[in-house]
Amino acid sequence: MSNTRPTTPPFYECVRVIADWFFSTFYDYSTSGKSDVPLTGSAIFAANHISFYDPPAIGAQVHRQFNYFARDTLYKGWFGKALHKLDTIPVARENADIKSLKAIFKALKDNGAVAIYPEGTRSLDGKLAEPKAGAGMIACKSKATVIPTRIFGTFEVFGRQHKIPSLGGSIHIAYGPPMTADDIDPGKEHPERYLEASRRIMARIAELQAPVQTIV
Repeated sequence: MSNTRPTTPPFYECVRVIADWFFSTFYDYSTSGKSDVPLTGSAIFAANHISFYDPPAIGAQVHRQFNYFARDTLYKGWFGKALHKLDTIPVARENADIKSLKAIFKALKDNGAVAIYPEGTRSLDGKLAEPKAGAGMIACKSKATVIPTRIFGTFEVFGRQHKIPSLGGSIHIAYGPPMTADDIDPGKEHPERYLEASRRIMARIAELQAPVQTIV
């Protein structure tokens, strides 16, 4: 495995910089734990899911390309072309199909980074929910490094109850210490192997906290 930091495609880097500018300009946008984020090698950023903002907010200040998921229904017109150019992975709305899973594993095999939401869908109330087995299965089979990631504030400004985003407010992305396959995988003999793996990831996400803001 090469430790050489891969070159970020120009179009992706342009979009990342714009996303960073947007969040930093219109919100109190901050991150913690970035020293734990690997810039090379296969990595799964496993995060809670509370907003449409989550994908760009997770990666806006990380200097490596992410392979994000996008609903297959979004691949239309100029927006669909942009999604293709960003190397996003189309996923069927109801179930992750075989083609999508193959794309995920290929990205990880090529030392890429993917953003995955163990809960499977956006939260209705902004709170952490029980995970599904999918994230655990991908982590166990790929043996990629998992970065627990917790998102704060995006629900309040662009949660499922919002038709359009609100401007202002705080958004914080907390990255946790990397988890290895040994940390995640309970073993083939475990009766709920993949679900237990997802639970272990979700437990690490739950431990992450936003920095306490001091009012002067």
